Amino acid sequence: MSTPEERLADLGHAVPEVAAPVAAYVPAVRSGAHVFTSGQLPMRSGELMATGKVGGEVTAEEAYECAVQCALNAIAAVRAEVGELSRVARVVKVVCFVASTPDFTGQPGVANGVSELLGKVFGEAGVHARSAVGVPVLPLDSPVEVELVVEVADA
Repeated sequence: MSTPEERLADLGHAVPEVAAPVAAYVPAVRSGAHVFTSGQLPMRSGELMATGKVGGEVTAEEAYECAVQCALNAIAAVRAEVGELSRVARVVKVVCFVASTPDFTGQPGVANGVSELLGKVFGEAGVHARSAVGVPVLPLDSPVEVELVVEVADA
């Protein structure tokens, strides 16, 4: 059976370097059997993939891709805490914030970028509870921010 890292590679992705925090916090914290990530922005090579509001300057399709990058960054934060992704027993919860125009109602479709990637990478263990929340603005004018809670198996 392949590892989550191998499944990511099969999808054309790699676990990126952990994104540097943009304020006074750490990327993830472990408490008991759970890892809680901080909100992850769609940073790629140190820069936001897009800025602006979904339904305005950013299309739903672009926001979906931003959500995928947020998920990759959250996965990187989790791996930095636990060493290898095969230790993830369950993705428990996903929260996806979408900075959107008042008339945009497609937040669940944007959040699918996260959910679909996690399902492909972790299989049944990637099936999770989720919130997709529309907000007026996010840090650095990011269109999407994602946080995860995962359960980790003992080594």
